[in-house]
Amino acid sequence: MARVLTVAVFASIATLASASSATPTRGAQPQLTAALGRALAAPDVDPAQTAALAVDLGTGAVVFQSNAGLSLAPASAEKLAVSFAALRVLGPGFRFRTEVTAAGELDGRVWRGDLYLVGYGDPSLAPADLDALARGVASWGMRRVTGRVLGDERHFDSSRTPPGWKGSFLGVESPPLSALAIEDLEVRGSNGSAVAAASAFRAALARRGVMVAGAPGTGRSPADVLPLALDLSEPLAAIVRLMNRESDNFVAEMLLKELGAAVARRGSTGAGTRVVRAALVEAGVPVAGIRLVDGSGLSRLDRLTARTLVSILRAGARDPAIRDAFVTSLAVAGVSGTLKTRLGRRPTYGRVIAKTGTTSRASALAGFVRRRYVFAILQNGSPVPYWSARAAQDRFVTVLAGA
Repeated sequence: MARVLTVAVFASIATLASASSATPTRGAQPQLTAALGRALAAPDVDPAQTAALAVDLGTGAVVFQSNAGLSLAPASAEKLAVSFAALRVLGPGFRFRTEVTAAGELDGRVWRGDLYLVGYGDPSLAPADLDALARGVASWGMRRVTGRVLGDERHFDSSRTPPGWKGSFLGVESPPLSALAIEDLEVRGSNGSAVAAASAFRAALARRGVMVAGAPGTGRSPADVLPLALDLSEPLAAIVRLMNRESDNFVAEMLLKELGAAVARRGSTGAGTRVVRAALVEAGVPVAGIRLVDGSGLSRLDRLTARTLVSILRAGARDPAIRDAFVTSLAVAGVSGTLKTRLGRRPTYGRVIAKTGTTSRASALAGFVRRRYVFAILQNGSPVPYWSARAAQDRFVTVLAGA
């Protein structure tokens, strides 16, 4: 039942968003505007640091706005900008790749030389993928390697965290950022991802009957090598769905670096943020008052506005090339992701799809309500009272859902 309901909501939102105009509108119902204002008011939440905007998808009418252009810390609502840009620039069908190459020569069943595990930023690379790559190497008939397995992570730069992160975030909110990072793999030190990956791959080769003589390490794959095996990730649409529904910080940061690598030929956070901003401008999204510093929204330097978030949501839902992947990446009230245990009653159950955001100083909710409204709420504080802020957001969307 929940799945059928969700698909129907997505389809309705996509149709209405595609038909609606981006121009500002006729006035909203005064009763609805007043009810939304009352719902948003919350104890200990500073109204001067609260922004909200709600727009009727069918008419384009602004039904509520307060501080819509105010620059505020967005928390994980920042991921909406990254997912929108990634889907537009790379395409929903884009797949990350991981390769195994070999430098040397095959002498019977012995490879005389080194093997390279080359990462291209796959945020979903898992031990099972290493096993598949090892199986591909073994299929060449080799049973011994005289050299080493070397991890190549040069596709991204060597910065392991973005600007503005607390030191405590590394290893807690996200593993070290590396173009060669493996899920659930213990990494010793901030620069150990490539070595850890090479070691795990050496073990995977041994399980497939390929013994490597030398110790694992790091190195750059030469230009003149033999390609041995290739692993491809799931399509980007599936990766964005994981990122937004579960609010995965690591995936967001890796996507941002990949945008930099793909467009600017530099796999850095800074290059990625410039690509995101350019994609927003190209789509007609207002960028006044925004500052993009990372992909996850954890940086204390990030700033977005409610107006920008609503515009991103509308633009994503209007674009036929990314609409399905973008809209269906959002969590569903009472059903999935970060909204699975939230807004689980009528009239919001299954009818609100949104991106949440929570840090000590920011709380956010932005998405769609029923077939009718697109909205964004940003609340800041030092700290922001989590429960009061979230209760206000829930009241706000419940009023919209019942309108």
